[in-house]
Amino acid sequence: MSTQDLSALLWQERELLELLVFKLEEEQLLLTSGKTRWLHHATREVEQVLERLRETGLARAVHASGVATAWGIDDGASLRELAAAAPDGPWQELLSAHLQAMTALVAQIAALRDTNQQFLKAASRSTQETLAGIGTGAGTYAADGAALQGHGQPTLLNKDL
Repeated sequence: MSTQDLSALLWQERELLELLVFKLEEEQLLLTSGKTRWLHHATREVEQVLERLRETGLARAVHASGVATAWGIDDGASLRELAAAAPDGPWQELLSAHLQAMTALVAQIAALRDTNQQFLKAASRSTQETLAGIGTGAGTYAADGAALQGHGQPTLLNKDL
């Protein structure tokens, strides 16, 4: 297992991480625009990219183990440890660049994930409040100032939620 094979897998993993950022941004656009009709498609695409990332990550771990053994370090070495132990030449710089890029992408992914979760929680809360309010009617005031409940009043419900 060569360092070139490891580098090729790292490039593939970086591309998948970039694709995941795109898919999460796409999901966020659907959430913010209210186009929830397509949300299940976007979520399925995110899951597909995550599955490909798991497969690539496993292959990378196997190749990294082989490279680490060839370089005389622990076969469970992290990418940071591999970059530090790389022989003089371009590998140290290249592995460090992969690490830096992947760290930045993972930070973007975490931020997008957190934001999307907040949007989903807010939408769920809003839906629950709307459903809880069905049948109670809107409160109004009578001519004498007494509070009235609008029992029997029509209620609008957006079924696309």
